[in-house]
Amino acid sequence: MMINPMFLGLGMPEVIVIMLVVLLLFGGKKVPELMKGLGKGVRSFKEGMNGLDNDEEQTKGTQKENVDDKQE
Repeated sequence: MMINPMFLGLGMPEVIVIMLVVLLLFGGKKVPELMKGLGKGVRSFKEGMNGLDNDEEQTKGTQKENVDDKQE
């Protein structure tokens, strides 16, 4: 994955300053834990979104079966 240098209108110097501030606020040991938690949250969100997509597909299939049963 390539990082867009103009992500949200931020250039590389701004991103570096933000990273340094985060490092100063949370310390070197806490940053990896924060990123790990963030990664788990993103993964959980994606799984939830995939679950919603699967539920919608199953619901559509069930509705189609119900319509087919009524036509018979």
